[in-house]
Order: sequence, then C-alpha cells, then structure tokens
Amino acid sequence: MNRSRDLAGYGANPPDIRWPNGAGLAVNFVLNVEEGSEYSVGDGDGRSESALSEVRASRVPQGDRDLAAESMYEYGSRVGFWRLYNLFRKRELPLTIFASAVALERTPDIAAAIAATDWDVCAHGHRWIEHYHLNPEAEAEQIALAFDSLTKSVGRAPRGWYCRYSASTATRGLVVAHGGYDYDSDAYNDDLPYWTQVDGNPHLVVPYSMVTNDAKFLSGDVFSARDYADFLIDTFDVLLAESKDMPRMMSIGLHSRIIGHPGRMAGLIRFMDHIADRADIWVCGRDQIADFWRENVPPEQRG
Repeated sequence: MNRSRDLAGYGANPPDIRWPNGAGLAVNFVLNVEEGSEYSVGDGDGRSESALSEVRASRVPQGDRDLAAESMYEYGSRVGFWRLYNLFRKRELPLTIFASAVALERTPDIAAAIAATDWDVCAHGHRWIEHYHLNPEAEAEQIALAFDSLTKSVGRAPRGWYCRYSASTATRGLVVAHGGYDYDSDAYNDDLPYWTQVDGNPHLVVPYSMVTNDAKFLSGDVFSARDYADFLIDTFDVLLAESKDMPRMMSIGLHSRIIGHPGRMAGLIRFMDHIADRADIWVCGRDQIADFWRENVPPEQRG
C-alpha cells in the first residue's frame, strides 16, 4: 500500500528513441466524460457537485439539490460532448476518453457514439469521486466496477486507469492486482511514460497533465479562447523544439462542460490549426503510447 517517491526520473538521460514515423513529439487529446457520475443528492451523497463548474461553490444549502450546478453538468452531455465529437470526427483526430463508468451508463447515446469510433477508453472511476477517501476494500470494488461497466457500455475494455485528481497510496497496487489494466495515468511528474515497480513487477505509467488542461478556464488562469490557444501553442512549440534531441509527450485535458462551450472551443480549434499537417509529430491515443513504450522501451530503462 506504500507508494515511494522518485525525484530523479530520467534526469539528463531520457530514452533515445523516436515515436512512429520518426516523430519527436507525441500529442494526446483526452476528453473527460464525467457528467452524470458526479456527487448529487439524488445519488445519496447529501450534496451537489460544485467542482469544475461555472461557479466555484454552491450557493444552495448543503443537503438541497443545486439545480443550477446539475444543469451546468448536463450541458456537457447534452451539447458539449456532441460539439467535440463532431470536431474530432471531422478532423479525423484520435481521442482518448477518460470515462467515469456511471456517466456512460446514464448516457447510452454517448456510449454508443464512442463505441462506434476507434477512440481508446481509460477508466476514470466508477463514479467521479475521490479515491483517496476510500478504504482499500471499497477502492478495489470501485476499480472492478468501473472495468466491468465500461466494458459493457462501450463493448471494449478500458486500457488504462486514472483517478479523480489524486490516487490513494493503495490505488496503483489495486489497479495492478485487478489484472485488466495496462497502465495508469495517476501521475503528473514527467513528459514521457516510465516504468515503475509494483510488488516486484514492472508497471507502466503514462503521466497526465493539469497544466495543459481546460480546467484553467475555471481556475482563472486563462479566460479567453485566445489565451488558452496561446498557452497550448507555446507549450507545443517548446516541446517540439526539445523533441529534436529527445522524445516528448503532450497531453491536452478536456471536459465537455468546459471546452464544449463555443467561446472556449474556439481556442482548441486554433491550437488544432497550429499543429495540423505536421510530419514531425504523432497525434495518437493513450493506448498507442502505452503499446509503443512497452514494445520499444523495456522496463530496465524505467525512470
């Protein structure tokens, strides 16, 4: 249940490889599908969800339904998802789905739309709850429920695992013990995948990012679509320059109820235009990154 820290990583010696077709930079878009799985009075949680919505704290007394907050989440499944779905399909871009299982159970049309694509699925919990509040027995049950539910909803098993915000100290061991997951993304500590050890066996980590994430709109770090696009473009340009000498990876985290609003999605479109038709990058799913790393970088080179 212990998870030791690694402050060194690859350091000055990252793996000397190229991504497919000689690309130096892998770009991965991630859409978090959470709407319908968040905290709600109707699900017996005693409160409505207030995180990652247009208001930072509920104005409704705790214990009462916050119909405004519920409605803001519903925008993601009713409108935002479909706006993003059409954008990625039209541009023929791969997309990784971080799916909270109950969200897809409650939106079968979205589940069917994802199932009809080749987008990869990463389990984002059974519900969108914090796993660091759970005891190991309850957490193991949630990890198994998410796997089984998503496999049923989408028709294929989730390849990876990612908690809401932070794992517990038990999460990684429980994910490995489950046996159905190929990797986890419960880390923010690198620009490359890396191997770690769980009970003496190698386990792959594909780090995620809170930096290049549309949650910045709600934290106040960016407000306009142009600010968001500029930040993504600057990040991309620096990583691309570095990738001439070493491999790099860029994860762009998205939420239907955030970036799915038109004034914000304009920034995502500007970024997509900036990276379009480049031969020196690999736009890919998270499953592709995991498969490539497993094949080309053995566990002995773990960070």
